[in-house]
This record gives sequence, structure tokens and C-alpha cells, in this order.
Amino acid sequence: MSASQGGQVSAVEAPQTLTTDSGVAAPTSAAPAESQTSLATSVADETSAAEEATSTVTLTSEATPSVTSEVGSAQTLSDTGDTTETSGSDAPQEAVATEASTTPEVVAAEESKDTPAAPAEPTSEASDEQLYGKGLEKTRHTFGERLNALLANFRHVDEGFFDDLEETLIGADVGFDMAVKLSDELRDEVKLQNAKRSQDVQNVIVEKMVEIYDQAGEKEESTALNVASDGPTVILFVGVNGVGKTTTIGKMAHRYHQDGKKVLLAAADTFRAGATEQLDVWAKRSQVDIVKGKPQSDPAAVVFDAVKKAKAEDYDILFVDTAGRLQNKVNLMNELSKMKRIITREIPTAPHEVLLVLDATTGQNALTQAKLFKESTDVTGIVLTKLDGTARGGIVLAIRNELHVPVKFIGLGEQINDLRPFNPSEFVYGLFKGLIDPAALGQK
Repeated sequence: MSASQGGQVSAVEAPQTLTTDSGVAAPTSAAPAESQTSLATSVADETSAAEEATSTVTLTSEATPSVTSEVGSAQTLSDTGDTTETSGSDAPQEAVATEASTTPEVVAAEESKDTPAAPAEPTSEASDEQLYGKGLEKTRHTFGERLNALLANFRHVDEGFFDDLEETLIGADVGFDMAVKLSDELRDEVKLQNAKRSQDVQNVIVEKMVEIYDQAGEKEESTALNVASDGPTVILFVGVNGVGKTTTIGKMAHRYHQDGKKVLLAAADTFRAGATEQLDVWAKRSQVDIVKGKPQSDPAAVVFDAVKKAKAEDYDILFVDTAGRLQNKVNLMNELSKMKRIITREIPTAPHEVLLVLDATTGQNALTQAKLFKESTDVTGIVLTKLDGTARGGIVLAIRNELHVPVKFIGLGEQINDLRPFNPSEFVYGLFKGLIDPAALGQK
């Protein structure tokens, strides 16, 4: 039973049931605690007294949701972390200092529809290897069939071999420039290593792909998030609609909360219907706090409140969700610049990262988006989502080669723990895992 379902009690039903600290409705005849019996009796008395029709009783559980019962209207559970609405002196001390009027109601259906149960996140290297292998299965299947055919017919290295290799790489969406660059460098490397067997050639291809990825970045560049040396780290997420920004933020919030960080979310996408509610559900599931605003309100105001709160209450990380915007929409890009100015005014070194979220299933269109966004704003890293749903996994290498911007995280599945820090070696080897038929490797 969800929190919303556990907290919804009508005025007629109140005398027969009450809500326990665990959020489960129990009959009053089951000998509840003294305070709960008093509450049920109070609600029953209120239903027969017209002059007390607007009285409010608040019951706070260990997870700090509040159940507010107003006679004559349905009772709602507003389990929104740090943004619980209360009235008068009944407000819990843990409530966030944000205006109650800026907190939209959370719809229970959103939780059951968009957020499956979160499993414990594995952290071992073996789990990363398995997830890369599974998440890149579609790319490996398409890429592998072509590469298998190429290497199975391998006799010796000649121009025809490299022409076929270029076509295979382009088919995996590594991009034309990257495919040509890789094949050119392989020509020299194959001769240098005197690679004659198909297995030797495959090993050279894998090594060269990792090397080229590393060469495309800045010196001493890291795929890890850039964090503040003091005070909260502010991460701004940008991208077009539908790429998975809000879901990515929710998964990252879960990850860093599991690592012991104090995480705050800012719901600055105030325009897309359901965006705030969706992020609010992720906040509950990840057990982190959130700052929200009214629908259609100024997103810069939400960012301002969130930054103030992050500083005042010693949060480690602030993740800022923004509305989907096309890079050629001047007014929306100006709005993004305004949010960045507010962040920098409050924390001079922030934002510490501007992460562009891209949908891997769009292939070369994702590369086009990345180019235009990089021209419009200071993108510091890429989050590539939905890699498990595409055969175009080579887009990672294309983006890296053309933009020289590191891929920070990749989405390899739908579960909450399937968003992982990008590991170039794991990625490239995941593309080649189990591709070659051992029977074909003995050919000279």
C-alpha cells in the first residue's frame, strides 16, 4: 500500500479505521495504542459536531509524513519529505521553510505508475561488468553480427578489410569521422603489432577504441562528478523533453543518498505537466528532500530557494531539474542563463557541473543536440540514457570524439540502480563481450 493510499480517510469512514505509524489502516477493535484510540474517538465526535467541522488533527510517523483530517473533506497524506504542508502550531519541526502555497499535491497514481520498487544497489565491480554486458546487448548483437562476419572471413589485413571495418563501425553509430579515424590508426597499429590472426586484430580494435576515447578528452579529466571543496555541490541538468532528465536525477539522488550524502532536489521544471509530482515521487523513494514551486511559476525562484536551503542546512549535493528546452529557443536559453546566474551569485564556484542528458536511442540526433547545446551553454558532461534500448551504443564514442566532453553517467536499464558512472574500458569491452566464435579464431 502506498503512503497516499494509507492516508486517505473519508469523514464517514473515520470512526471505523485509524492509521498506524507504519501507514497501514487497522480496525479500531484491534486494541491500538492509547493515542490512536483517542484520535479515532475524536474524529468520530467531530463528524457529529457541526461547529468543529474544520478542526485539524495531525499524526506524524517516524518518516515524518503528516496526516491531516478535515471533517467534511477527504483526508490526504502529504508525504513530501521536506515540503509537508501544515497549519498553525501543528506544523512539525522538521518541515521545510517554504511557502505552503507553493507545494502542489502529490498524486498517488504517479507513484505506482512511474516508480517500481527500488532494489538494493550493487556496488561491486563484477556487478558493473554484468550490467554493462546486459545493457549493451542490443548494440553488441547488431555490431557483433557484422564484426563476426568480417572476422570470420578474415584472411589477411588489406584495404578491403579496413573498408569493411569502417562500414561496421558506422553502422554502430560511432560516427563517420570516428570510424575513419579508428580505421586509419588501426592500419598502423596492426602492422606495428604484427597482428595476423582474427583474435589479434580484435584485441587491437578494442585497445584502440579505449585509447581514442581517452585521447579525446582534456588532460587529467575525470568521469567522476566535480564536487565543491566546501559547501554544497550544485549540479544543473539540461536537455530536451523526453530524454529522461527527471528520472536520471531521481536515480542519482538514490545513488548518492546510499553513499551517505545529504541530497536536496530542486523541481525547477515548473512548466511540464506532472514534472514536479514525478520528481517528488523520486524524492520520496530515494528518501531525500525537495524544494518545489507552483505550476507555471518562475523556475528561477525555485532555484533561489533551493540554493538558500542547501547552504543554510549543510546539504552535500543539490540536483536541479530544469524544463526541457530546444537549444534554438532564445527565451528558454535565457531562462537557463538566469538560473545559472542566481546559482553563481549565491555560490561563486557553482554550478559545479552542467550535465546534458541525451537519449541514446536517437543516435546521431543526440550528437546534433549535444553540439548545439554546447554552443549555447557551458556543458561539462554528458548523461546518456536508454543505452539498453538501442543498437546505437557507438554514439558514446562519436560524442566524445566530436565534442571532447566526458560522458559522466550512462543508463543501462530501467531499475533505480541501473544508472552507472561511465567506465570507458567496461563500455568498449561490453561491446565486444562474447562476439567472436572461438571456432573461427584459429584461422591464420
